[in-house]
Amino acid sequence: MIAAKRLPYDKLLCGISLVLVGLGIIMVYSAGAIKAGEKYDDPFFFLKKQLLWALIGVAVMIWAMNRDYRTFQSYALPLFLLSLLLLILVLVPSIGVKVNNARRWIRLFGISFQPSELAKLSVVLLMARVLAKRADQEEQFVKRFFLPLVLSGLACGLIVLQPHFGMVGILLCAVLALCFVAGVRLSHLGIIGLVVAAVAVVFVLTHPYALERVTTVLDRTHASSKAVHQTNQSIYALGPGGLLGRGLGDSYGKLGYLPESHTEFIFAVVGEETGLVGSLLIVSLFGMFLWRGTRIALRAPDLFGTYTAIGITFIIVVQAVINFGVVVGLLPITGLPLPLVSFGGTSLVITLFCIGILLSISRYQTARGRIA
Repeated sequence: MIAAKRLPYDKLLCGISLVLVGLGIIMVYSAGAIKAGEKYDDPFFFLKKQLLWALIGVAVMIWAMNRDYRTFQSYALPLFLLSLLLLILVLVPSIGVKVNNARRWIRLFGISFQPSELAKLSVVLLMARVLAKRADQEEQFVKRFFLPLVLSGLACGLIVLQPHFGMVGILLCAVLALCFVAGVRLSHLGIIGLVVAAVAVVFVLTHPYALERVTTVLDRTHASSKAVHQTNQSIYALGPGGLLGRGLGDSYGKLGYLPESHTEFIFAVVGEETGLVGSLLIVSLFGMFLWRGTRIALRAPDLFGTYTAIGITFIIVVQAVINFGVVVGLLPITGLPLPLVSFGGTSLVITLFCIGILLSISRYQTARGRIA
């Protein structure tokens, strides 16, 4: 292992993350107060829950960033096996909670947990561990890449059964990115991509609701009004925002027109209330996150650190990009929240835990220089 010394954590990355969390808390209250008042008779319901989960998430992030990231290597396999168990349990009708024809949550003691969120992290850690340990087998594709690809495919298969195609898309992007960084030949990567594409086509064709969402994006003019309702309302919300927006709290879309205004479509409310300026701020923050995460990966003292940093950066940024694409109508509706911004306990805590590991990696460096 290359010698490394412990440094202060990447303050810019930490600041970006906390700013996104803070903006998310504000927008969750703005986007969800009316719905919370109608459903729970408490306009602060979503705000209080988001604040609680944010505090827990920040505490977990601080704990992770103060540990040597290499200790997470030993947690990779147990965490992955736990994720598989939870992904199986969520499919059991008496355990998994079914919402909108999808079984994605386990509810215990009044708390809902989404196993696929934990699966994202566990797949990245397991891929990073296996690829790092088999770095000397770079020219032997089957020995180095077959096992992690099969295990990742197993997790993706269980998530498809929920179904949750958006989450599968995130995992596949992270897996392909890790394979590329680990040195897989472009020809092999192309074969993997073709196999993934073929499987995706088969699943879309065999799931009518998924096919409807894809065809709606390709041709909204001939889609049913029900199929295009959410996308249209999202675009209607973004349009009037203009340069500076209607003003915080003055969104029309959240008044029952825009479904999931505090979760999947919160970026539409951001655009309506804060305009192009607020939207670009959010996009820019995720762009800066990509820059810092990649920088940390390049300066990590070992391959496990490099692969883990790349994987974590990709699962967060790719999810944000997919969410942006859904909100502006370029991608099919996936049910994915905007990381750190949308309402949701599991997503927020797991994402902050991932960022804590990323910050831990930033505290170590090689002779290539200090992280600015």
